[in-house]
Amino acid sequence: MKRILVTWVGHADLKAVDNSVENGLGPVAQALTSLAFDEAVLVCDLPKKEIEAYLEWLRPQTLAKLNPFYTTLSSPTNFSDIYGSAVNAVQLAQKIACGSADLTFHLSPGTPAMASIWIILAKTRYPADLLESSKGRGATRVDVPFDISADYLPDLLKRTDSVLVRLSEGAPPERLEFKDIIHRSDVMKRVLAAASLVAGRSVPILIEGESGTGKELLARAIHMSGPRSNRRFVAVNCGAIPSELVESELFGHEKGAFTGANTTREGFFCTADGGTLFLDEVGELPPSAQVKLLRVLQDGVVYRVGSDRPVRTDVRIMAATNRVLTEEIAKGRFRTDLFYRLAVAVLKLPPLRERPGDLSLLIRKLMDQVNEESRSEPGYTPRKLSAAAVNVLMQHSWPGNVRELLNTLRRAAIWTEGGTIGPEQARDAIIPAFSSSTCGILDKPLGNGLDIRLILEDVARHYLERALQEAGGNKTRAAELIGLPSYQTFTNWMTKYGI
Repeated sequence: MKRILVTWVGHADLKAVDNSVENGLGPVAQALTSLAFDEAVLVCDLPKKEIEAYLEWLRPQTLAKLNPFYTTLSSPTNFSDIYGSAVNAVQLAQKIACGSADLTFHLSPGTPAMASIWIILAKTRYPADLLESSKGRGATRVDVPFDISADYLPDLLKRTDSVLVRLSEGAPPERLEFKDIIHRSDVMKRVLAAASLVAGRSVPILIEGESGTGKELLARAIHMSGPRSNRRFVAVNCGAIPSELVESELFGHEKGAFTGANTTREGFFCTADGGTLFLDEVGELPPSAQVKLLRVLQDGVVYRVGSDRPVRTDVRIMAATNRVLTEEIAKGRFRTDLFYRLAVAVLKLPPLRERPGDLSLLIRKLMDQVNEESRSEPGYTPRKLSAAAVNVLMQHSWPGNVRELLNTLRRAAIWTEGGTIGPEQARDAIIPAFSSSTCGILDKPLGNGLDIRLILEDVARHYLERALQEAGGNKTRAAELIGLPSYQTFTNWMTKYGI
């Protein structure tokens, strides 16, 4: 998929041709020299001669192919003209990419009206990253913390996608690939980049992440991108198997091995032979099964319950857990040697609250899925979310991640009479987070070495790091997110708390 920057060219860009320190590179050149793009579509409403001189100056400074798009505006603040030109430029970008482009819109060049149109397009018809740049901070990605509902732009939200992603109950798509995983955030891009690197190797993979983050989804994408894609992918929920049956389910059993074993069973390892075995919630395995799993990883053979005859098996192991296995090791509940056998490649899936920019995409996509699921129900009218309902969903922290989001949308659709889900239905559909009476920051026992200053430092450090991550490294934006007055104050706090 080609990474394409779509941007207006402004007067600040043309001044960069003078190569003066005062003018700097200009917003477009800053973006193209700071970030990697395959192509750039430059929307131009300035004199063609000046644009050509600018392109001649810009080409030696970037590896991206430059595609000028000339247009004429009645006014640089005429929203209708700007919108039409911006849509045509984006369509040119899609044509360049043969229909599938990783788009970024640049907010800094041009007028505020031009930046506003980019935001509208990125939040509706053409999902894209947003970028801004300045001489002081360079080029940084922007997360605009709101969504635009179909109430306002009904004709802009019709978009065809190749896959309906299922992240809750029910199996994910069988032929899932990395490109089908909905995301926009940099943190997810890094996870998928690492996953694609390890996909071609047959080493074991451990996927860590909270419940509902899509660990099986990622495992299926890795399988489909690897050399075993034409063989079986077998998913096993280790936490759902009764402890007395775990070894029989995984490794098989001989007829008569125990009461009720009326036939020989091959087990999941043999079922997945030649393909991939995905062990979800591997931290739930009892100690006896952990020992046998370690032997399979070491020797490539399984022993059925009731048999001492080795059965050779060739499977790729992927495991997943929502536990911190190093803590389980410290508590004696998980084997150290098994952990290191599984953790040859470790991928950490971030929770939804740490994926800036992804929530609005998932809300839209999963609402489509809910409508598709309910289409055959008598009298069902497809639901849409009002702007206010979207804002309610955007403000929730989603401790249950994507699975919680999907089920919330299902409840909202059930409880809504008519076609539009309003803010009240959205609030009613959200299940309040469970409170914990143990180990919370407000529940620490007094005395016994309690130091309130250390607790306050931990809280400050947590929110400083979280704000910086959500702001994509932009300290001015991070300061705004946690109520600090300025970029400099945020920097001083970082220094104070050792970040």
